[in-house]
Amino acid sequence: MILNNNDLKKLAVFAKKAALSAGEIISKAQGKPIEVNSKIGGENIASNVVTEIDFKAQEAILQVLEPTLKEYDLGLLTEESADDSSRFEKDYFWCIDPLDGTLCFSRNEDGYSTSIALVSKSGIPVIGVVFNPRTKTLYNAIKRGGAFKNDLPFRLKNKSNVLTLLYDQSFLRIKNYEQEIKNLENLAKELGLNEVKLHHLGGAVMNGIITIELAPAIYYKHPKKALGGGSLWDFAASSIIQSEAGGFNSDYYNNELDLNRKDSTFMNHKGVIYSSSEKLFVKINGLIND
Repeated sequence: MILNNNDLKKLAVFAKKAALSAGEIISKAQGKPIEVNSKIGGENIASNVVTEIDFKAQEAILQVLEPTLKEYDLGLLTEESADDSSRFEKDYFWCIDPLDGTLCFSRNEDGYSTSIALVSKSGIPVIGVVFNPRTKTLYNAIKRGGAFKNDLPFRLKNKSNVLTLLYDQSFLRIKNYEQEIKNLENLAKELGLNEVKLHHLGGAVMNGIITIELAPAIYYKHPKKALGGGSLWDFAASSIIQSEAGGFNSDYYNNELDLNRKDSTFMNHKGVIYSSSEKLFVKINGLIND
């Protein structure tokens, strides 16, 4: 079933309602003691933690979205349920992370959010909705329809005189970390910027989107063989919101993100780059792949 623009608008309403419903559950639990459990994930700690709030948020989302599965013949992929492979059978599938940044949520730190995307079988996101319960901010986008923040146009604005590097804890463990920071500092000077500012957020979803808020800014994860590097649901919604807002994102090889990977849900195989502009992306890509 090929969806038209009216279908996408209707489905975006469902996605926003679902994200807000999950966000209400997360908001009520913010800052309260909560049990953190382990699950099977990638090599980093963040991909191996889960709480009861993850499951409650997912349940709230599915209560809203389940009617659309039959009506629009959609598949489903969500972090806290087994992959049923419907994403390979249907023309589109919901790609859901009920609580991205569970680790920082459990620590009451910035960076967590709810992320919902509608992705085509070919791996192209056509709807993206992200809700930040900490700031009560709703981001959304439809392909070729622009991006919105709390229902107002969300567009790139280059106002800063520093280059902001968004990062999570895994970035601190990369090979040649200090040299990479020095290279970024040299690049900042080349671009006429005063310095490189490091900005830590725990969740990949918000890191990608905030490249627009803090432009000029970048967020990237190196390719690696070990499982990890974020998952499909970490980048599906944020990538369309970020690009529709004027940003640029791709894998390390300047190809579209592989958002319906056949052999895994992890994104470690080709890496990820988010940049507030294509010009900056070209510079960063040349620098880190030199």
